[in-house]
Amino acid sequence: MVMNYKHKRWLVKSAIAILLMGLVFCLFLSDSTEYDEPGLQQPHFPEKSLDSGQPISVPEDEDQDEIPLPKKAVTSEPPISEEEDRDRIKPPNKGKCNLFVGDWIPNTSDPIYNESCPSIESPQNCMKNGRPDTGFLYWKWSPRDCSIPKFEPEKFIEMMRNKHWALIGDSITRNHVQSLLCMLSTVERPIQVYHDKEYRSRRWHFPSYKFTTSVIWSPFLVKAAIYEDQNGVSTHEVELHLDKLDDKWIDQFQNFDYMIISTGKWFLKSAIYYENNEALGCHYCSQRNLTELGFDFAYRKTLRYVMNTLVASNHKGMIFFRTSTPDHFENGEWNTGGTCKETAPVKEGEMELKEVQKILREIELEEFEKAAAKASRNGVNLKLLDMVSLSLMRPDGHPGPYRQYHPFEHSKYAKVQTDCLHWCLPGPIDSWNDILMEMVVNG
Repeated sequence: MVMNYKHKRWLVKSAIAILLMGLVFCLFLSDSTEYDEPGLQQPHFPEKSLDSGQPISVPEDEDQDEIPLPKKAVTSEPPISEEEDRDRIKPPNKGKCNLFVGDWIPNTSDPIYNESCPSIESPQNCMKNGRPDTGFLYWKWSPRDCSIPKFEPEKFIEMMRNKHWALIGDSITRNHVQSLLCMLSTVERPIQVYHDKEYRSRRWHFPSYKFTTSVIWSPFLVKAAIYEDQNGVSTHEVELHLDKLDDKWIDQFQNFDYMIISTGKWFLKSAIYYENNEALGCHYCSQRNLTELGFDFAYRKTLRYVMNTLVASNHKGMIFFRTSTPDHFENGEWNTGGTCKETAPVKEGEMELKEVQKILREIELEEFEKAAAKASRNGVNLKLLDMVSLSLMRPDGHPGPYRQYHPFEHSKYAKVQTDCLHWCLPGPIDSWNDILMEMVVNG
């Protein structure tokens, strides 16, 4: 009897154990079918969609309105604070003195040149066009941890004997070269020795110093077919070949002792992207049966290709990569009534970069950082010319309505096109040359 009782109790316990194990197994199967294992879950990226629209009309180097921004994956990270967001604007802090972190301070000295300089193109000749205020001329860029002298034309041009400078990029690059030419013209008047059909790419020579300065029109740095009229109105998407560098500069860059390359806002235009002569996708082309890749895709790919080419080139001169610069359109864009009415600089933090500019800047700094490490190993002298912060603080430095000659001569209520992207000459852009000279002399 004792044995039978013990035997029965053992059978009961065994049965209960088997039932519990089965229940646990069922629960395990249930959990594994309802939830993916966190470590193996494949990320899902939502498809981008765009509203249909007509071909975009964007004047040279201006922002287009309602640019679709790249969609970002949702993460569990906390949102970026305002202070951290401002830090994204600040130039990377390398070394003892960062020439690009500072303030605009009052300066009583007159500009080195004036509106009579023949190198100034009419849309940037604000004083000749009747701009009534002159206070924007009397500020100097002052880095916080050191001081830099004003640009010295005689010293600079003497250093550049038998040298060749080239500035490669878009119309901001052309704006910059005009500033440099005007400063150097106080020593010797340059002779124009070349221009293309549209006068976009040009070359000047200073005969007494055998010094040459070129500006090369290459707004994308890669091969591009651009379908625009003289007013910048597009009739077709830009066709960008992301695997072919623009031969206007790549065929001759080894001849340059100093070169500044830059690009930026042109990538915001509606475009179709090609590799191996086949369309990869596009940006802002809803009427086409193409994948929307976004301007950030093409911008990163282009900068990486350009910089990888340069750092592997064994170039023996000095190469500057200039970051794209912000515009200051307020209450609209160039084609929706945007204006820039400030008459003095703002302080750091008082004005924020637009979202598209933040995206461009983030890509620029990331790709430069990678290229700089390779350049150092290869013995290529690659430097960052980061003009974002100091430019952002100068909303007063643009032509505004004074891109035209005396725009309010007949009526103070006249509706005119404003320019809040390019810079008055003379104006804040002249300080770029102060920085440039410091980097060349001590670099």
